[in-house]
Amino acid sequence: MGKKKRDSPFVGSWRIVSMSAWEDDYLDEEVQAFIEFEPSGMGHFQFGLVSGNIDSLDTQRDGTPAVEWSWEGMAEMDECSGRGWATLEGDELRGMIFIHGGDHSDFVAKRAKSSHRAKRK
Repeated sequence: MGKKKRDSPFVGSWRIVSMSAWEDDYLDEEVQAFIEFEPSGMGHFQFGLVSGNIDSLDTQRDGTPAVEWSWEGMAEMDECSGRGWATLEGDELRGMIFIHGGDHSDFVAKRAKSSHRAKRK
């Protein structure tokens, strides 16, 4: 069953610029830290040695447009999964990402000029 395309303020690539649980130099360990939402509701992210494929849904948090997602991926060569959410605050995406049974972190991201899918450090 395919997902319908959506018109969403979250669609596109976002450069993760800070996270509360990890140092800035860890964020760009392998690639520039990013999160990307596709019009289909799917997407992907990577920061440090954590990466995953996401399945997102636009929603609201306290009356503000928001996006929530579940994800499956890898953390330091181990399979893992989790969830996350974010809202737009001005030109920044602010939210939290959770690793199931593990860490969680606030994050701040800014809209990227292009896709991060193939960008290596």
